[in-house]
Amino acid sequence: MTKIANPIYDVVFKYLLSDNKIAKLLISNLIGVEISSLELRPQEFSTNPENKTVTVYRIDFKAEIVLKNGEKLVVLIEIQKAKFTTDLIRFRRYLGEQYASSNNTTEKDDKKMPLPIITIYFLGYGLDNNKDIPIIRVKRHYLDNHNGDMLVGEEMFIETLTHDSIIVQIPALKKQRRNDLEKALSVFEADKIQEVSVNEDDYPEKYKPVIRQLIKAIANEQIRKTMDIEDEILDDIERKERLILRQKKEIVE
Repeated sequence: MTKIANPIYDVVFKYLLSDNKIAKLLISNLIGVEISSLELRPQEFSTNPENKTVTVYRIDFKAEIVLKNGEKLVVLIEIQKAKFTTDLIRFRRYLGEQYASSNNTTEKDDKKMPLPIITIYFLGYGLDNNKDIPIIRVKRHYLDNHNGDMLVGEEMFIETLTHDSIIVQIPALKKQRRNDLEKALSVFEADKIQEVSVNEDDYPEKYKPVIRQLIKAIANEQIRKTMDIEDEILDDIERKERLILRQKKEIVE
């Protein structure tokens, strides 16, 4: 068995996706289309060991994807992780910022056009009704309101005002691994476990760069220190949430 760093930790997740080849491999298989180029957008990531603070914002990529008809489309791909259901408000705020930002544009036919957005969410908890499905793809369809027929052809107006999503439920990855992508993402552990044991022989060959990158991460002293800080911060958050729940219960009683 091989020891690797758990990518549920923010610092490890960022380290993993900072490798362009690995990011392209994972993202293209998650969204189900070929990526011809992938550019990591500027991120904000800082740690302060003395004050025990970690600041991590979502990881964004500008990607050129190849559609089924061969057409190339530039899109913004936003990746976020959630350990608590309360992170939903943060997701909405970030998404609103992306739609509003003048930086998220591209030139097409001498016109400045807003980038279509694809969101990918890694959840450390299960959804209410489909918690056993490891990866859920939310796809949009154009329908004729009169008869319900599906319309063909993408409209930029619609593509830039609505978006597809991918939801990865990390706990479900431990219950079933039906294909290579689900096996590859099974390295995520939802619990506070800094090290994950994997059998490299059972790991899909094309995803082995993921394992190699996570081996490097667990050997990095600074990453280990930051993981410790994340654990302490999460403990504080959980204690505060328990206190709030206790106070609410006392008020009701």
